[in-house]
Amino acid sequence: MTRLGFLLDSDSCIGCHACTVACKSEHDVPLGVNRTWVKYIETGSFPNVSRHFSVMRCNQCDDAPCMTICPTNALYRAPNGVVDFNDDNCIGCKGCMNACPYDAIYINPETNTANKCNFCNHRIEQDLEPSCVVVCPTHAIKVADLDDPLNAATKIIARDDVAVRSPEQGTNPKVYYRGADQASLNPLRTAIADDGMIWADTTAAHPTVPAGSHGVVARTAYTTPHQMTWKSKVSGYLVTKAIAAGVMLVAALLVLLGHSTEQAAVGVVPPMVAGAFLALTGVLLVADLKQPGRFHYLITRGSRDSWLVKGAYVLAGFALCLAGWWGAGLADADGVIEVLAIPTAVFAAGTAGYTAFLFAQCEGRDLWQTPLLLPTLLAQAITAGGATYAVIDIGMDVPSADAVHWAFLGGIVGTLALLWMEAASKGTPHVEAAMHVLTKGGQARKYRLGVGGLLLAGALVVLNLAAAEVEPAVGAVAGGLALAALWAYEDAFVRAGQSVPLS
Repeated sequence: MTRLGFLLDSDSCIGCHACTVACKSEHDVPLGVNRTWVKYIETGSFPNVSRHFSVMRCNQCDDAPCMTICPTNALYRAPNGVVDFNDDNCIGCKGCMNACPYDAIYINPETNTANKCNFCNHRIEQDLEPSCVVVCPTHAIKVADLDDPLNAATKIIARDDVAVRSPEQGTNPKVYYRGADQASLNPLRTAIADDGMIWADTTAAHPTVPAGSHGVVARTAYTTPHQMTWKSKVSGYLVTKAIAAGVMLVAALLVLLGHSTEQAAVGVVPPMVAGAFLALTGVLLVADLKQPGRFHYLITRGSRDSWLVKGAYVLAGFALCLAGWWGAGLADADGVIEVLAIPTAVFAAGTAGYTAFLFAQCEGRDLWQTPLLLPTLLAQAITAGGATYAVIDIGMDVPSADAVHWAFLGGIVGTLALLWMEAASKGTPHVEAAMHVLTKGGQARKYRLGVGGLLLAGALVVLNLAAAEVEPAVGAVAGGLALAALWAYEDAFVRAGQSVPLS
Protein backbone atom coordinates (compact mmCIF):
# COMPACT_ATOMS: atom_id res chain seq x y z
CA MET A 1 0.00 0.00 0.00
CA THR A 2 1.18 3.50 -0.81
CA ARG A 3 0.04 6.85 0.56
CA LEU A 4 1.87 9.70 -1.09
CA GLY A 5 2.33 13.09 0.54
CA PHE A 6 4.61 16.10 0.36
CA LEU A 7 7.25 17.44 2.72
CA LEU A 8 7.66 21.17 2.10
CA ASP A 9 10.84 22.50 3.65
CA SER A 10 10.20 26.18 4.24
CA ASP A 11 13.70 26.59 5.70
CA SER A 12 15.11 25.79 2.26
CA CYS A 13 12.52 27.57 0.10
CA ILE A 14 13.83 30.75 -1.56
CA GLY A 15 10.51 31.88 -3.04
CA CYS A 16 11.67 31.56 -6.64
CA HIS A 17 8.28 30.35 -7.99
CA ALA A 18 9.94 27.63 -10.06
CA CYS A 19 7.35 25.16 -8.72
CA THR A 20 4.48 27.42 -9.78
CA VAL A 21 5.88 27.88 -13.29
CA ALA A 22 6.68 24.19 -13.71
CA CYS A 23 3.17 23.25 -12.59
CA LYS A 24 1.61 25.67 -15.05
CA SER A 25 3.76 24.33 -17.87
CA GLU A 26 3.17 20.67 -17.00
CA HIS A 27 -0.62 21.01 -16.85
CA ASP A 28 -1.30 23.98 -19.16
CA VAL A 29 -2.80 25.88 -16.21
CA PRO A 30 -4.41 29.09 -17.54
CA LEU A 31 -3.50 32.57 -16.34
CA GLY A 32 -5.30 33.74 -13.24
CA VAL A 33 -5.48 30.35 -11.50
CA ASN A 34 -2.88 28.11 -9.87
CA ARG A 35 -2.50 24.54 -8.71
CA THR A 36 0.48 25.48 -6.59
CA TRP A 37 1.76 28.88 -5.53
CA VAL A 38 4.17 30.48 -3.08
CA LYS A 39 2.96 32.72 -0.28
CA TYR A 40 5.26 35.39 1.16
CA ILE A 41 4.78 36.81 4.63
CA GLU A 42 6.87 39.28 6.61
CA THR A 43 7.29 39.30 10.37
CA GLY A 44 8.85 41.74 12.77
CA SER A 45 9.33 45.50 12.60
CA PHE A 46 11.94 47.53 10.75
CA PRO A 47 14.86 47.00 10.84
CA ASN A 48 14.37 43.49 12.30
CA VAL A 49 12.17 42.07 9.55
CA SER A 50 12.08 38.53 8.18
CA ARG A 51 10.46 37.17 5.05
CA HIS A 52 9.09 33.63 5.03
CA PHE A 53 8.02 31.47 2.07
CA SER A 54 5.42 28.69 2.09
CA VAL A 55 4.24 26.62 -0.86
CA MET A 56 0.44 26.34 -1.00
CA ARG A 57 -1.43 23.52 -2.73
CA CYS A 58 -3.89 20.64 -2.36
CA ASN A 59 -3.21 18.67 0.83
CA GLN A 60 -4.28 15.26 -0.57
CA CYS A 61 -6.35 14.70 2.58
CA ASP A 62 -7.01 11.21 3.87
CA ASP A 63 -10.51 12.41 4.78
CA ALA A 64 -11.09 14.69 1.81
CA PRO A 65 -14.29 16.78 2.11
CA CYS A 66 -14.06 17.68 -1.59
CA MET A 67 -14.64 14.03 -2.47
CA THR A 68 -17.61 13.74 -0.12
CA ILE A 69 -19.46 16.75 -1.51
CA CYS A 70 -18.66 16.03 -5.16
CA PRO A 71 -21.99 14.95 -6.68
CA THR A 72 -20.59 13.05 -9.65
CA ASN A 73 -17.42 11.39 -8.34
CA ALA A 74 -15.33 13.78 -10.44
CA LEU A 75 -12.92 13.87 -7.49
CA TYR A 76 -11.72 10.41 -6.53
CA ARG A 77 -8.99 8.59 -4.60
CA ALA A 78 -6.23 7.08 -6.75
CA PRO A 79 -4.62 3.82 -5.56
CA ASN A 80 -1.57 5.75 -4.32
CA GLY A 81 -3.70 7.86 -1.98
CA VAL A 82 -3.71 10.97 -4.18
CA VAL A 83 -6.99 12.85 -4.64
CA ASP A 84 -7.28 13.05 -8.42
CA PHE A 85 -10.02 14.40 -10.69
CA ASN A 86 -11.89 13.44 -13.83
CA ASP A 87 -12.82 16.41 -16.01
CA ASP A 88 -15.36 14.33 -17.92
CA ASN A 89 -17.52 13.88 -14.81
CA CYS A 90 -17.36 17.43 -13.43
CA ILE A 91 -20.52 19.56 -13.67
CA GLY A 92 -18.86 22.69 -12.27
CA CYS A 93 -21.07 22.94 -9.17
CA LYS A 94 -18.16 24.49 -7.19
CA GLY A 95 -19.18 22.63 -4.05
CA CYS A 96 -15.68 21.17 -3.75
CA MET A 97 -14.21 24.68 -3.64
CA ASN A 98 -16.19 25.53 -0.51
CA ALA A 99 -15.56 22.09 0.98
CA CYS A 100 -11.78 22.47 0.72
CA PRO A 101 -10.31 24.19 3.82
CA TYR A 102 -7.14 25.03 1.86
CA ASP A 103 -8.37 27.08 -1.11
CA ALA A 104 -6.70 24.50 -3.33
CA ILE A 105 -9.40 23.97 -5.99
CA TYR A 106 -10.19 26.31 -8.85
CA ILE A 107 -12.46 26.35 -11.88
CA ASN A 108 -10.40 26.06 -15.05
CA PRO A 109 -11.65 28.97 -17.22
CA GLU A 110 -10.93 26.98 -20.38
CA THR A 111 -12.71 23.72 -19.46
CA ASN A 112 -15.18 25.07 -16.85
CA THR A 113 -14.32 22.13 -14.61
CA ALA A 114 -12.72 21.90 -11.17
CA ASN A 115 -8.95 21.35 -11.21
CA LYS A 116 -6.23 21.19 -8.56
CA CYS A 117 -2.85 19.66 -7.79
CA ASN A 118 -3.07 15.92 -8.53
CA PHE A 119 0.53 15.15 -7.56
CA CYS A 120 1.41 14.89 -11.28
CA ASN A 121 -0.11 11.43 -11.11
CA HIS A 122 0.57 10.84 -14.79
CA ARG A 123 4.27 11.22 -13.99
CA ILE A 124 4.07 9.10 -10.82
CA GLU A 125 2.60 6.28 -12.90
CA GLN A 126 5.75 6.42 -15.05
CA ASP A 127 8.02 6.35 -11.96
CA LEU A 128 8.82 10.05 -12.40
CA GLU A 129 8.70 12.74 -9.74
CA PRO A 130 6.18 15.62 -9.86
CA SER A 131 7.35 18.53 -11.96
CA CYS A 132 7.60 20.86 -8.95
CA VAL A 133 9.98 18.43 -7.23
CA VAL A 134 12.20 18.18 -10.29
CA VAL A 135 12.67 21.93 -10.77
CA CYS A 136 13.02 23.04 -7.13
CA PRO A 137 16.60 24.41 -6.95
CA THR A 138 16.96 23.85 -3.21
CA HIS A 139 15.15 20.49 -2.90
CA ALA A 140 12.58 22.17 -0.67
CA ILE A 141 9.79 19.96 -2.09
CA LYS A 142 10.07 16.26 -1.34
CA VAL A 143 7.77 13.32 -2.07
CA ALA A 144 6.98 11.22 1.00
CA ASP A 145 5.66 7.68 0.92
CA LEU A 146 3.89 7.82 4.24
CA ASP A 147 3.47 4.04 4.41
CA ASP A 148 7.20 3.44 3.98
CA PRO A 149 9.07 4.12 7.25
CA LEU A 150 12.37 3.91 5.37
CA ASN A 151 11.45 6.71 2.95
CA ALA A 152 13.80 9.68 3.50
CA ALA A 153 11.04 12.30 3.63
CA THR A 154 8.89 10.11 5.87
CA LYS A 155 11.80 9.81 8.31
CA ILE A 156 12.05 13.61 8.47
CA ILE A 157 8.30 13.90 9.11
CA ALA A 158 8.56 11.35 11.93
CA ARG A 159 11.70 12.89 13.44
CA ASP A 160 11.39 16.66 13.05
CA ASP A 161 8.91 19.24 14.24
CA VAL A 162 6.57 19.52 11.26
CA ALA A 163 3.18 21.19 10.89
CA VAL A 164 0.09 20.87 8.71
CA ARG A 165 -2.44 23.48 7.71
CA SER A 166 -5.80 23.72 9.52
CA PRO A 167 -5.45 20.50 11.55
CA GLU A 168 -8.64 21.45 13.43
CA GLN A 169 -10.65 20.63 10.31
CA GLY A 170 -9.93 16.93 10.81
CA THR A 171 -9.16 16.25 7.14
CA ASN A 172 -5.85 14.48 7.91
CA PRO A 173 -3.80 16.41 5.34
CA LYS A 174 -0.72 14.74 3.83
CA VAL A 175 1.29 17.89 3.10
CA TYR A 176 3.77 18.60 5.90
CA TYR A 177 5.74 21.80 6.49
CA ARG A 178 9.14 21.93 8.15
CA GLY A 179 10.38 25.26 9.42
CA ALA A 180 7.29 27.20 8.35
CA ASP A 181 6.26 30.22 10.38
CA GLN A 182 2.85 29.41 11.87
CA ALA A 183 1.50 32.74 10.63
CA SER A 184 2.13 31.66 7.04
CA LEU A 185 -0.03 28.56 7.57
CA ASN A 186 -2.89 30.42 9.28
CA PRO A 187 -4.38 33.08 6.97
CA LEU A 188 -6.19 34.76 9.86
CA ARG A 189 -2.85 35.74 11.39
CA THR A 190 -1.67 37.68 8.35
CA ALA A 191 -3.08 40.56 6.33
CA ILE A 192 -2.17 42.59 3.30
CA ALA A 193 -1.10 46.05 4.35
CA ASP A 194 -2.40 48.92 2.28
CA ASP A 195 1.09 50.26 1.65
CA GLY A 196 2.09 49.03 -1.79
CA MET A 197 5.24 46.88 -1.88
CA ILE A 198 4.67 43.79 -4.06
CA TRP A 199 0.93 44.22 -3.72
CA ALA A 200 0.53 47.74 -5.12
CA ASP A 201 -3.25 47.28 -5.23
CA THR A 202 -5.52 45.40 -2.87
CA THR A 203 -8.67 43.61 -4.00
CA ALA A 204 -11.91 42.49 -2.43
CA ALA A 205 -10.46 38.98 -2.33
CA HIS A 206 -7.60 40.28 -0.16
CA PRO A 207 -9.02 42.79 2.34
CA THR A 208 -6.66 44.96 4.31
CA VAL A 209 -6.68 44.52 8.07
CA PRO A 210 -4.91 46.89 10.46
CA ALA A 211 -1.81 45.26 11.91
CA GLY A 212 -2.29 43.96 15.44
CA SER A 213 -6.06 43.46 15.19
CA HIS A 214 -7.92 40.13 15.24
CA GLY A 215 -4.71 38.24 16.03
CA VAL A 216 -2.80 39.52 13.00
CA VAL A 217 0.92 39.12 13.65
CA ALA A 218 2.43 39.30 10.16
CA ARG A 219 2.13 41.05 6.83
CA THR A 220 1.20 39.16 3.67
CA ALA A 221 3.64 40.35 1.05
CA TYR A 222 2.60 38.07 -1.81
CA THR A 223 -0.10 35.51 -2.50
CA THR A 224 -2.69 34.69 -5.17
CA PRO A 225 -6.34 35.79 -5.33
CA HIS A 226 -9.20 33.33 -4.91
CA GLN A 227 -12.62 34.46 -6.06
CA MET A 228 -15.91 33.96 -4.26
CA THR A 229 -17.58 30.78 -5.44
CA TRP A 230 -21.31 30.94 -4.67
CA LYS A 231 -23.10 34.26 -5.10
CA SER A 232 -26.57 35.61 -5.91
CA LYS A 233 -27.87 32.51 -7.71
CA VAL A 234 -27.31 30.43 -4.58
CA SER A 235 -28.87 33.16 -2.41
CA GLY A 236 -31.84 33.29 -4.77
CA TYR A 237 -32.27 29.53 -4.76
CA LEU A 238 -32.45 29.53 -0.96
CA VAL A 239 -35.37 31.96 -1.13
CA THR A 240 -37.23 30.39 -4.06
CA LYS A 241 -37.22 26.95 -2.49
CA ALA A 242 -38.25 28.47 0.85
CA ILE A 243 -41.28 29.96 -0.91
CA ALA A 244 -42.11 26.67 -2.66
CA ALA A 245 -41.79 24.68 0.57
CA GLY A 246 -43.47 27.29 2.76
CA VAL A 247 -46.57 27.65 0.59
CA MET A 248 -47.24 23.92 0.86
CA LEU A 249 -46.56 23.87 4.60
CA VAL A 250 -49.22 26.55 5.04
CA ALA A 251 -51.53 24.69 2.64
CA ALA A 252 -51.06 21.54 4.74
CA LEU A 253 -51.96 23.62 7.82
CA LEU A 254 -55.18 24.72 6.12
CA VAL A 255 -55.98 21.08 5.33
CA LEU A 256 -55.45 20.28 9.00
CA LEU A 257 -57.88 23.09 9.86
CA GLY A 258 -60.53 21.45 7.67
CA HIS A 259 -60.25 23.50 4.46
CA SER A 260 -59.34 20.74 2.01
CA THR A 261 -62.60 21.48 0.14
CA GLU A 262 -61.41 25.00 -0.77
CA GLN A 263 -60.53 24.22 -4.37
CA ALA A 264 -58.74 27.46 -5.29
CA ALA A 265 -57.03 28.53 -2.06
CA VAL A 266 -55.94 25.02 -1.05
CA GLY A 267 -56.34 22.58 -3.94
CA VAL A 268 -55.12 24.40 -7.06
CA VAL A 269 -53.29 27.68 -6.44
CA PRO A 270 -50.77 26.55 -3.75
CA PRO A 271 -49.24 23.69 -5.83
CA MET A 272 -49.15 25.97 -8.88
CA VAL A 273 -47.29 28.69 -6.97
CA ALA A 274 -45.02 26.18 -5.30
CA GLY A 275 -44.38 24.44 -8.61
CA ALA A 276 -43.43 27.72 -10.28
CA PHE A 277 -40.93 28.59 -7.54
CA LEU A 278 -39.61 25.02 -7.47
CA ALA A 279 -39.02 25.27 -11.22
CA LEU A 280 -37.25 28.59 -10.68
CA THR A 281 -35.14 26.88 -8.03
CA GLY A 282 -34.09 24.31 -10.61
CA VAL A 283 -33.29 27.00 -13.15
CA LEU A 284 -31.07 28.84 -10.64
CA LEU A 285 -29.29 25.62 -9.67
CA VAL A 286 -28.56 24.65 -13.26
CA ALA A 287 -27.60 28.20 -14.24
CA ASP A 288 -25.02 28.29 -11.45
CA LEU A 289 -23.23 25.24 -12.85
CA LYS A 290 -20.14 25.86 -14.93
CA GLN A 291 -21.21 22.89 -17.06
CA PRO A 292 -25.02 23.27 -17.12
CA GLY A 293 -25.38 20.79 -19.98
CA ARG A 294 -24.23 18.06 -17.62
CA PHE A 295 -26.83 18.68 -14.90
CA HIS A 296 -28.32 15.23 -15.52
CA TYR A 297 -25.08 13.69 -14.22
CA LEU A 298 -26.56 14.29 -10.75
CA ILE A 299 -28.81 11.31 -11.49
CA THR A 300 -26.83 9.28 -14.02
CA ARG A 301 -23.46 9.58 -12.24
CA GLY A 302 -24.60 10.68 -8.81
CA SER A 303 -22.72 10.02 -5.57
CA ARG A 304 -24.84 8.89 -2.65
CA ASP A 305 -22.57 10.74 -0.23
CA SER A 306 -23.22 14.19 -1.69
CA TRP A 307 -26.10 16.30 -0.44
CA LEU A 308 -26.22 17.91 -3.87
CA VAL A 309 -27.47 14.54 -5.13
CA LYS A 310 -29.66 13.82 -2.11
CA GLY A 311 -31.15 17.29 -2.46
CA ALA A 312 -31.96 16.63 -6.11
CA TYR A 313 -33.97 13.56 -5.08
CA VAL A 314 -35.76 15.54 -2.35
CA LEU A 315 -36.72 18.21 -4.90
CA ALA A 316 -37.93 15.51 -7.32
CA GLY A 317 -40.05 13.90 -4.59
CA PHE A 318 -41.53 17.28 -3.70
CA ALA A 319 -42.33 17.92 -7.37
CA LEU A 320 -44.24 14.61 -7.55
CA CYS A 321 -46.24 15.57 -4.46
CA LEU A 322 -47.09 18.93 -6.04
CA ALA A 323 -48.25 17.25 -9.24
CA GLY A 324 -50.48 14.86 -7.31
CA TRP A 325 -51.91 17.65 -5.14
CA TRP A 326 -52.61 19.84 -8.18
CA GLY A 327 -54.33 17.00 -10.02
CA ALA A 328 -56.46 16.26 -6.98
CA GLY A 329 -57.29 19.95 -6.69
CA LEU A 330 -58.44 20.15 -10.31
CA ALA A 331 -60.57 17.05 -9.79
CA ASP A 332 -61.94 18.54 -6.57
CA ALA A 333 -60.84 15.36 -4.78
CA ASP A 334 -60.43 16.75 -1.29
CA GLY A 335 -60.00 13.26 0.16
CA VAL A 336 -56.84 12.75 -1.92
CA ILE A 337 -55.52 16.13 -0.80
CA GLU A 338 -56.03 15.10 2.83
CA VAL A 339 -53.99 11.95 2.18
CA LEU A 340 -51.24 13.91 0.37
CA ALA A 341 -50.96 16.58 3.06
CA ILE A 342 -48.56 14.68 5.31
CA PRO A 343 -46.08 13.41 2.65
CA THR A 344 -46.18 16.82 0.96
CA ALA A 345 -45.38 18.55 4.25
CA VAL A 346 -42.51 16.11 4.84
CA PHE A 347 -41.02 16.75 1.39
CA ALA A 348 -41.61 20.48 1.82
CA ALA A 349 -39.63 20.44 5.06
CA GLY A 350 -36.93 18.42 3.31
CA THR A 351 -36.84 20.91 0.44
CA ALA A 352 -36.43 23.79 2.85
CA GLY A 353 -33.92 22.12 5.14
CA TYR A 354 -31.62 19.89 3.10
CA THR A 355 -29.31 22.81 2.34
CA ALA A 356 -28.22 22.74 5.99
CA PHE A 357 -26.67 19.32 5.36
CA LEU A 358 -25.19 20.49 2.05
CA PHE A 359 -23.60 23.51 3.72
CA ALA A 360 -22.34 21.23 6.51
CA GLN A 361 -20.33 19.40 3.84
CA CYS A 362 -18.64 22.72 2.97
CA GLU A 363 -16.02 22.16 5.65
CA GLY A 364 -13.94 25.11 4.50
CA ARG A 365 -16.72 27.50 5.57
CA ASP A 366 -17.10 27.35 9.34
CA LEU A 367 -19.97 29.85 9.48
CA TRP A 368 -22.13 27.36 7.59
CA GLN A 369 -21.46 24.56 10.09
CA THR A 370 -23.78 26.05 12.71
CA PRO A 371 -26.41 23.64 14.13
CA LEU A 372 -28.83 26.58 13.98
CA LEU A 373 -28.92 26.48 10.17
CA LEU A 374 -31.52 23.70 9.86
CA PRO A 375 -34.10 25.29 12.20
CA THR A 376 -33.36 28.68 10.62
CA LEU A 377 -34.14 27.35 7.13
CA LEU A 378 -37.37 25.76 8.37
CA ALA A 379 -38.43 28.97 10.12
CA GLN A 380 -37.64 30.93 6.96
CA ALA A 381 -39.80 28.53 4.94
CA ILE A 382 -42.77 29.13 7.23
CA THR A 383 -42.11 32.88 6.97
CA ALA A 384 -41.95 32.65 3.17
CA GLY A 385 -45.10 30.53 3.02
CA GLY A 386 -47.07 32.91 5.21
CA ALA A 387 -45.74 35.88 3.24
CA THR A 388 -46.72 34.35 -0.08
CA TYR A 389 -50.21 33.48 1.15
CA ALA A 390 -50.55 37.05 2.45
CA VAL A 391 -49.78 38.32 -1.05
CA ILE A 392 -52.17 35.79 -2.65
CA ASP A 393 -54.93 36.96 -0.31
CA ILE A 394 -55.30 40.12 -2.42
CA GLY A 395 -56.60 38.15 -5.40
CA MET A 396 -58.69 35.46 -3.73
CA ASP A 397 -60.29 34.60 -0.42
CA VAL A 398 -57.92 32.70 1.85
CA PRO A 399 -59.73 30.63 4.49
CA SER A 400 -58.68 31.10 8.13
CA ALA A 401 -56.72 34.22 7.23
CA ASP A 402 -56.01 34.78 10.91
CA ALA A 403 -54.37 31.34 11.19
CA VAL A 404 -52.24 32.06 8.10
CA HIS A 405 -51.11 35.36 9.59
CA TRP A 406 -50.33 33.68 12.93
CA ALA A 407 -48.18 31.17 11.05
CA PHE A 408 -46.54 34.07 9.18
CA LEU A 409 -45.84 35.86 12.46
CA GLY A 410 -44.54 32.68 14.07
CA GLY A 411 -42.11 32.19 11.18
CA ILE A 412 -40.84 35.76 11.52
CA VAL A 413 -40.41 35.51 15.29
CA GLY A 414 -38.68 32.14 14.98
CA THR A 415 -36.35 33.41 12.26
CA LEU A 416 -35.41 36.54 14.19
CA ALA A 417 -34.83 34.56 17.39
CA LEU A 418 -32.53 32.14 15.58
CA LEU A 419 -30.62 34.98 13.91
CA TRP A 420 -30.13 36.59 17.32
CA MET A 421 -28.85 33.31 18.75
CA GLU A 422 -26.48 32.96 15.82
CA ALA A 423 -25.09 36.47 16.28
CA ALA A 424 -24.72 36.01 20.05
CA SER A 425 -23.01 32.61 19.93
CA LYS A 426 -19.26 32.07 19.91
CA GLY A 427 -17.38 29.86 17.51
CA THR A 428 -14.04 29.21 15.86
CA PRO A 429 -11.85 32.13 14.75
CA HIS A 430 -13.21 31.57 11.23
CA VAL A 431 -16.79 31.86 12.53
CA GLU A 432 -15.92 35.02 14.45
CA ALA A 433 -14.29 36.56 11.37
CA ALA A 434 -17.27 35.67 9.17
CA MET A 435 -19.77 36.98 11.74
CA HIS A 436 -17.82 40.25 11.85
CA VAL A 437 -18.18 40.55 8.07
CA LEU A 438 -21.88 39.65 8.33
CA THR A 439 -22.87 42.02 11.13
CA LYS A 440 -20.28 44.80 11.01
CA GLY A 441 -18.29 44.47 7.82
CA GLY A 442 -18.94 44.25 4.09
CA GLN A 443 -22.27 42.41 4.38
CA ALA A 444 -23.64 44.42 7.34
CA ARG A 445 -25.90 46.64 5.21
CA LYS A 446 -27.74 43.68 3.66
CA TYR A 447 -27.84 41.95 7.05
CA ARG A 448 -29.46 44.99 8.64
CA LEU A 449 -31.92 45.26 5.74
CA GLY A 450 -32.84 41.62 6.27
CA VAL A 451 -33.34 41.90 10.02
CA GLY A 452 -35.03 45.30 9.76
CA GLY A 453 -37.34 44.13 6.99
CA LEU A 454 -38.45 41.13 9.06
CA LEU A 455 -39.07 43.35 12.09
CA LEU A 456 -41.19 45.76 10.03
CA ALA A 457 -43.09 42.91 8.39
CA GLY A 458 -43.75 41.40 11.80
CA ALA A 459 -45.05 44.72 13.10
CA LEU A 460 -47.48 44.96 10.17
CA VAL A 461 -48.71 41.42 10.79
CA VAL A 462 -49.30 42.22 14.47
CA LEU A 463 -51.30 45.32 13.51
CA ASN A 464 -53.31 43.25 11.05
CA LEU A 465 -54.08 40.60 13.65
CA ALA A 466 -55.05 43.28 16.16
CA ALA A 467 -57.60 44.76 13.76
CA ALA A 468 -61.20 43.65 13.69
CA GLU A 469 -60.60 41.94 10.35
CA VAL A 470 -57.40 41.04 8.50
CA GLU A 471 -56.73 43.60 5.76
CA PRO A 472 -55.35 41.90 2.61
CA ALA A 473 -53.48 45.02 1.44
CA VAL A 474 -51.57 45.31 4.72
CA GLY A 475 -50.80 41.60 4.64
CA ALA A 476 -49.52 41.87 1.07
CA VAL A 477 -47.15 44.70 2.01
CA ALA A 478 -45.90 42.66 4.96
CA GLY A 479 -45.46 39.64 2.70
CA GLY A 480 -43.46 41.56 0.13
CA LEU A 481 -41.25 43.07 2.83
CA ALA A 482 -40.60 39.68 4.41
CA LEU A 483 -39.61 38.03 1.11
CA ALA A 484 -37.25 40.89 0.24
CA ALA A 485 -35.77 40.73 3.75
CA LEU A 486 -35.18 36.98 3.43
CA TRP A 487 -33.24 37.47 0.21
CA ALA A 488 -31.13 40.28 1.73
CA TYR A 489 -30.22 38.13 4.71
CA GLU A 490 -29.51 35.00 2.67
CA ASP A 491 -27.26 36.88 0.25
CA ALA A 492 -25.33 38.40 3.16
CA PHE A 493 -25.04 35.01 4.89
CA VAL A 494 -23.84 33.18 1.78
CA ARG A 495 -21.22 35.82 0.96
CA ALA A 496 -20.04 36.32 4.54
CA GLY A 497 -19.43 32.60 4.87
CA GLN A 498 -17.02 32.78 1.94
CA SER A 499 -15.31 35.98 3.05
CA VAL A 500 -12.75 34.36 5.35
CA PRO A 501 -9.40 33.67 3.62
CA LEU A 502 -8.29 30.03 3.64
CA SER A 503 -4.76 30.37 2.26
